[in-house]
Amino acid sequence: MRLEGEQTLLRVYLRNTDKQGWFAPPAAETLVQRARQNRLSGATVLRGVMGLDIRGQLLESHGWSLVDHVPIIVEIVDAPQAIGRFLSVIAQTIPEGMATLERAHVVFYRHSGSTARQDARRLEVPGSIAPLSTLPSPEEFPVMRLSENGQLLRIFIGESDIWHDQPLYRAIVLKARELGLAGATVLKGPMGFGANSLVHTTKLLELSTDLPVVVEIVDSAEKVQALLPFLDEAVKEGMITIEEVRVLKYRHNEAKARPD
Repeated sequence: MRLEGEQTLLRVYLRNTDKQGWFAPPAAETLVQRARQNRLSGATVLRGVMGLDIRGQLLESHGWSLVDHVPIIVEIVDAPQAIGRFLSVIAQTIPEGMATLERAHVVFYRHSGSTARQDARRLEVPGSIAPLSTLPSPEEFPVMRLSENGQLLRIFIGESDIWHDQPLYRAIVLKARELGLAGATVLKGPMGFGANSLVHTTKLLELSTDLPVVVEIVDSAEKVQALLPFLDEAVKEGMITIEEVRVLKYRHNEAKARPD
């Protein structure tokens, strides 16, 4: 059965080492567990290989380090009211980080009739919808008054792309840090193809040195636009998307929130 309608896409940006206490599970795991307890439609955890946290600190996997510090993204899609209620859970769970909210036109495929009826009740917004109009309302969820308009920039390139003798994805992250952007995440895919239509995969018989890479950066439109001239120069082959989002920043320790 196919169900279609408007919902809210919530993306929470944090670090793999974030947790509420020494013996607590990672914050990303806690968010997924809490999302399940709150009966949200689903959650997906994406682990980055490099990026910037909300303080502008470089996060990067090192083979010689006992503990890697890398960025994590938790994605959740559900109705605006359900996402609005979950924002307080995020504030309780992550020590500092960032969340974005955007409109999501979703299509559900369900085998079970009972599951389909349950999901259908969450797809009540019909017709043509303006960007950001399906987010939780500030009147119902006051935390939304603290959110700001921003942009989500995605850069789709290849792992083997180089800029001045270093991986292009790393050069982009370092440039974002230099410009003071709030956060960045580098995600590597196990399979994909680009403009030349060649399929790149991690299969053992087809070892590729050019796997797909996505660099995600969230900040104000002004700061995102400041990065575009560098991308025009550095990205020789790839694709860039820009989406309007609302941005919530969580900082429990304001002293730590300032870059060193």
